[in-house]
Amino acid sequence: MICKLALENGFVFSGQSFGATGTSVGEVVFNTSLTGYQEIFTDPSYCGQIVTMTFPQIGNYGVNPQDFESLRPQLSGFVVKDLPRRPSNFRATGALEEFLIEHNVIGISNIDTRAIARRIRSQGAVRGVISTEISDEAEMVRLAREAPSMEGANLAERVASETEREWTERLGEPTASEINAGEKTCHVVALDCGIKHNILRHLAELGCQVTVAPPNVSAGRVRELAPDGILVGNGPGDPAAVGTTIELLAELAGDVPILGICLGHQMLALALGAKTFKLNFGHHGGNLPVLNKPADRVEITSQNHGFAVDAASLEGVGAEITHINLNDQSVEGFIHADKQIMTVQFHPEASPGPHDAAYVFAKFVDAVRNRTPVTRQLLI
Repeated sequence: MICKLALENGFVFSGQSFGATGTSVGEVVFNTSLTGYQEIFTDPSYCGQIVTMTFPQIGNYGVNPQDFESLRPQLSGFVVKDLPRRPSNFRATGALEEFLIEHNVIGISNIDTRAIARRIRSQGAVRGVISTEISDEAEMVRLAREAPSMEGANLAERVASETEREWTERLGEPTASEINAGEKTCHVVALDCGIKHNILRHLAELGCQVTVAPPNVSAGRVRELAPDGILVGNGPGDPAAVGTTIELLAELAGDVPILGICLGHQMLALALGAKTFKLNFGHHGGNLPVLNKPADRVEITSQNHGFAVDAASLEGVGAEITHINLNDQSVEGFIHADKQIMTVQFHPEASPGPHDAAYVFAKFVDAVRNRTPVTRQLLI
């Protein structure tokens, strides 16, 4: 079956359908990761986006539920160049196409994915339509131009937890942690705006009692839980639109150490009074270089975000920038010593991606467990 992808700038790509049938709209982004497509399409941060994989062959090792980062995919469409029809992997429980059909996600293959990436890099992020139903290309371009903008979109409310729950699952592979995970050493409340499972696994691996709470939880309820630390995880959409959670973080700042990751990093900056802005085409991949300034060390990181924190406004509220993206000099992390806040824009849990930044969890848990002040020395 023919499937088409139309961009709001007028480009239309025609390929072969796989997965579900129908029509879907979303912001078209590209991801440069070589592996980890399962983790990518189950990452709630991709809600409202049509994800294009630049690596040419996707789906060759099938799918299995152990590698998912949420219970189901949240993306609006999936774009690949070549789809192997007979996946081979001893861990696979099914094929990628079967999984997308089951979860009603439209896929398109046999198109030049790197051409899409080049256009997005040169012209910026674009809205798009993916369809197996519409043959009129002009109509598809019109629908793409009428699609909702990512700016101002509160997509976190579409993927966030609605109830409070305890998390106990640890990492699947042994780690070098010196902490006995059987002995709970501290209590961390994780605010779920679409948090990836591997973030929670890292906390459990380090011996934390982990309570996952919805992002609209009251400050009173968080204090009633008596956490030793708070983690604010990733999620989709415009951080400035998640007003309820920003107000919550502003009220909780200074109570206990807080770690923000990705969307959490952005919302904590907004809670302090800083500003965020939309990046030209965002950072999506597993090979982005970041400078850890306190340690004077370059780390290769996994990233997935379309917004960034404005550096000047951040320094204006008393925060210290600790991490810088070496590709475009955007802010990748900061600390605020008075409010006991540390954040990173990248994904220290990887999944997929390199493990250079996994130390972030250990440093945070050390600060929480030992009641160590959150300063730049923590990152060395």
